[in-house]
Amino acid sequence: MLWGASLGALELRSDGGATRLRATFPYGAETELAPGRREVIAPRAFADRIEEGGEIHLLSGHDYNRPLASTTAGNLSLRDSDDALTIEAEIDGGTTWARDFLAAHASGLIRGLSPGFRVTPEGERIERRGAGVLRTITRAALFELSAVTRPAYPAAQIEARAWETHWDRLPYRGPAYHLNRWRV
Repeated sequence: MLWGASLGALELRSDGGATRLRATFPYGAETELAPGRREVIAPRAFADRIEEGGEIHLLSGHDYNRPLASTTAGNLSLRDSDDALTIEAEIDGGTTWARDFLAAHASGLIRGLSPGFRVTPEGERIERRGAGVLRTITRAALFELSAVTRPAYPAAQIEARAWETHWDRLPYRGPAYHLNRWRV
């Protein structure tokens, strides 16, 4: 089993020519994205987009040029609950990036699941905690999930991103590097 931390899981099983992926992204797990900057994704924050049946992709490393599965292709399914978002996908090793992903997984290099989303209007709460802040995502449009190597969320291994919002009251305005983005 390949897992993103004590709460998240990414598991692959071969079935003949295709490989089945099962992964979970747990809700309610608070993480520190940067010193003093914490974030948590509330239960069923992604429910609207999942329930409307919009196209959602499973990608390798948040790269739309490296799709592994999608809901519209019929090889990706999502189940949303109060505890976690669970995905199941069938990955065909017919592309070079799918074979690369499967080889990286077999080598123990891919360690987690990272959702790519956009926070909807009124979909976040920001609260001060001492010298820091906690951002709670309550509603977000989920567009993709990615198998990643170094996630920032301990529960699901999420990549780092800049802490910038439309709220002027947030004190942090640090450097914005290309790897820092609002992706979980």
